[in-house]
Amino acid sequence: MGMTAAEKILASKSGLSTVSPGQIVYPVPDWIYLHDNFVMTAKRELDALGIDTLFDPDRVMMTSDHDVIYVNERALERGVYNRKAARDWGIKHFYDAGRGGHGHVFPMEEGLVLPGMFYFDDDRHCTNVGGIGALAFRVGEEISTVLATGTVWTRVPHTVRLTIRGELQRGVYARDLGFKIAQGLKSGGFFGIDIDYRILEFAGDLDQFSLAARVSLCSSPTEMRALGVFFPPSEAILEHARACAKRPFTPVTSDDDARFEAEIEMDVSKLEPQVALPGGPSNAADISSVAGTPIDHAFIGSCASGMWEDIALTASILKGHRIASGVRLFVTPGSEQTTRRMHREGLFETFMDAGAIVLPAGCGLCAGGRMGPVANDEVSISTAVDNATGRMGAKSARLFLGNPATVAVSALTGKITDPRNHI
Repeated sequence: MGMTAAEKILASKSGLSTVSPGQIVYPVPDWIYLHDNFVMTAKRELDALGIDTLFDPDRVMMTSDHDVIYVNERALERGVYNRKAARDWGIKHFYDAGRGGHGHVFPMEEGLVLPGMFYFDDDRHCTNVGGIGALAFRVGEEISTVLATGTVWTRVPHTVRLTIRGELQRGVYARDLGFKIAQGLKSGGFFGIDIDYRILEFAGDLDQFSLAARVSLCSSPTEMRALGVFFPPSEAILEHARACAKRPFTPVTSDDDARFEAEIEMDVSKLEPQVALPGGPSNAADISSVAGTPIDHAFIGSCASGMWEDIALTASILKGHRIASGVRLFVTPGSEQTTRRMHREGLFETFMDAGAIVLPAGCGLCAGGRMGPVANDEVSISTAVDNATGRMGAKSARLFLGNPATVAVSALTGKITDPRNHI
């Protein structure tokens, strides 16, 4: 019996020839990833144990992406602490504010995370790397154990395969499909499976999805408690990886006779633009059901929709137009690489002329509304990863999610609008 891609990666990193679901392994990761909002917790825990030397500082990557701009004293204190921690630990791969961007985005753009790699992360959206054909698991507070010992016990997960049939229509994007998938993965949804602590592997008509689109599609299953998401890398993805790779890599795909816990098939050819209604990304609905809802606030960015392709699509819609009076639109690139390209190709001027507010590369408003929050009773539409109550400010605000085109067009019209007649 063959192995799934996730099983192959875990076997390789654990020094084993084969593994199976339920088995306990101790994989040694290519990276150990720390985001700015967890460094202090991890270091204080290790300091209390008298551990001041990490297992392998060269494997550790630290990023300042949640608090890129310090909006309060707590964030300022944490930033100072994190810089000292990086020095004390001897971490060379420290990407402070202005030096990298969103930790779930820029490592794939810069050839740090590559097909076949595996890493542990303190944040659940590390599943994004499935878009490039890598694997990452969130271990939360156990990241301290990994920092000190180089690994942590890991139960090999089952894998569910989702086969995509057909192609998305014009004006329908990966985020729309993601919302629909999240709806199907929700308890009692049309898939009828439990994705908790499982890998969702995509198959089928995947060449239509660029790296940015694949990253977007990794987001929604994560919100449904998937442990990981995986795309077999296409030739286009491999070409990108070869062009920017900082080290050799070996792509991994599932064996033909691999055993999947469940098989799902989905025809996407008739899918309409979706919005996620307030309360969660699984609350997918056809945009026609809420079209015309007035908005006050809009945001494009996050690790689900902050790559160059997403920002460029937004700019193409806004170019030559002004955002509706009374609406504020925030745009947050996912990486410094995208920010530089925005400068080179004139997108900053496009956004400024439209009246949008461009924020530094990072999580942006998706990090709990630290910048540009919503007020009481306001209505927002955004490309954030989640729209739980209070996610971006006041609990009485109504938060909708959409694809970048939907959000951009809605910002221009001042109400939730189907993007298909505006692109």
